[in-house]
Amino acid sequence: MGVEEKLQELRRLNELAGLGGGKERIEKQHQMGKLTARERLGILLDRGTFVELDKFAVHRCPHFGIDKQKILGDGVVTGYGKIDGRLVYVFSHDFTAFGGSLSEMFGKKVCKIMDLAVRNGAPVIGLNDSGGARIQEGVVSLVAYADIFLRNVLSSGVVPQISAIMGPCAGGAVYSPAMTDFTFMVKGTSYMFITGPDVIKATTHEEITKEELGGAMAHNTVSGVAHFAAEDDEECLLMIRELMSFLPSNNMEDPPYKETNDDPYREDEDLNYLIPEDPNKPYDMKDIIKTVVDDHYFFEVHPHYGRNMVVGFARFNGQVVGIVANQPMVLAGCLDIKASIKGARFVRFCDAFNIPIITFEDVPGFLPGVAQEHGGIILHGAKLLYAYCEATVPKVTIVTRKAYGGAFDVLGSKNVRGDINLAYPTAEIAVMGPDGAVNIIFRRQLMEADDPEAEKARLVAEYRKTFANPYMAAELGYIDEVIEPKITRRRIVQALDSLRNKRDTNPPKKHGNIPL
Repeated sequence: MGVEEKLQELRRLNELAGLGGGKERIEKQHQMGKLTARERLGILLDRGTFVELDKFAVHRCPHFGIDKQKILGDGVVTGYGKIDGRLVYVFSHDFTAFGGSLSEMFGKKVCKIMDLAVRNGAPVIGLNDSGGARIQEGVVSLVAYADIFLRNVLSSGVVPQISAIMGPCAGGAVYSPAMTDFTFMVKGTSYMFITGPDVIKATTHEEITKEELGGAMAHNTVSGVAHFAAEDDEECLLMIRELMSFLPSNNMEDPPYKETNDDPYREDEDLNYLIPEDPNKPYDMKDIIKTVVDDHYFFEVHPHYGRNMVVGFARFNGQVVGIVANQPMVLAGCLDIKASIKGARFVRFCDAFNIPIITFEDVPGFLPGVAQEHGGIILHGAKLLYAYCEATVPKVTIVTRKAYGGAFDVLGSKNVRGDINLAYPTAEIAVMGPDGAVNIIFRRQLMEADDPEAEKARLVAEYRKTFANPYMAAELGYIDEVIEPKITRRRIVQALDSLRNKRDTNPPKKHGNIPL
């Protein structure tokens, strides 16, 4: 065979590999409202940067007649490319080839990509659209999953791992995305569950649809398994690109700096009057966040889950930060089970990847109730406390209004190694709110008073003046400065600048035992 024939053969194989399971299956994929594996990579990566590896790999299964059907690539497209000029490693399930089912060779391709990512210090992005383990390969496909799971764990905290669920993801396949850092889902076309509706109906007699059981919004609002919900494949892939702009390539690098024309010392007079005078009146914490960050842009993470806490990424003077904030608009900003889990995971991610943590605090305490106590609020609240104590990145906390009880300690206080702690004049830092405190401290006095209501009002006002303010904490050094809200941006920028060379370490150990 001459050179020209060899080139033609290569071109033929490349074209064949590019078709995956064939034109008919590609058309069916489009009819379901989904893009193909390669179309997805074309949107995710910078144009012309994708380099495919193992394009001609095929399975080695000799059973059940599948040996007579071999598709180049064997159900997954793997390789590397760039997002905004930065290297990333990718794998994209090809549902047109064997339903994207995982085989021995499929697993080897994915593992190769994950190994290369760690070796070269680059993120891993997985686009999941798979029918699960390839039944014809039996235990071999299960072993392939285990190989991937191990790499998820060993890569955790070393390089960012991003998962997009863009079709089915069921059974053991769900555990790999669950161990990655951020999970995206597509409304209407993606779902995740351990056992499907049919199995549930047969075993527990419960009737539920795939969407209700494991659809995008079920996992974004109820379970918290997914962090983002996109309207379609394209939006999902563009959201991943946006997220990547905030993340470092690995744990040895700082997150990417972005030039801004936004004045680092910009002041906003409206902030002085944003906190309501009535301490029980809600306000939107995101109004404060968006006012003070670069270009007023805040990339929220987990927006549909545990909405009494807000987490996400932003920048101050070009420097990426992770923001954790109570949301007074929902449950008065109380910490509950969902908020604690959400905050703890986000704080630990930021700490693993050198992202400073800015906390905006307005928390009346942990949410009371039998459901919370029996659901393990003690355990889950301890996760958030553990995460803040463990974190060695710069930590800046701003108390905007309420900071009551143990919740004050948890959210980046001085005694859990908070670096810079600021407070607005509206801050109330105390063991509990004035009403509750007066009922306990002056119980007998109130019982004996001629007019209990008037006496209580007087005592509440006295308690609020004495304790429910930031000045006692400032006198004792637990608050570094009480500031006018309008200079919040300036003070955060200055704090981050002072902490640029911060060095903090934890005692040598294999790992801690976080209360899971």
